[in-house]
Amino acid sequence: MSDFILFEAASLSPVNSAGPGTATYSLETAARLAGVHPEILRYYCGLGLLGRGPGAEAELVFNDEAVYEVRRIEHYRRRHGVNRQALPLVIGLLREVERLEAELRFLRSP
Repeated sequence: MSDFILFEAASLSPVNSAGPGTATYSLETAARLAGVHPEILRYYCGLGLLGRGPGAEAELVFNDEAVYEVRRIEHYRRRHGVNRQALPLVIGLLREVERLEAELRFLRSP
């Protein structure tokens, strides 16, 4: 089990690395769109749930995908009672399931 990766957040990035035409939001705007306090976004970034790990010092800029992911995280936290300490594990497992489903669809395609 030592080679098991909990999750890989390479596709999620709050950093402005998106191409032209992609919407980006400040911390306050993204928090308002996701329906959370800005400190919650900072907390999730610190946990690495949005593509950044602890110690990130740059200004946070979010894209639509990151806002969607925050809404998803909050759904599991509020509706299913997942506490904040368990969020990295639960979100990691959900991402792993999605990755495996995508791989299975690819392998089954003609």
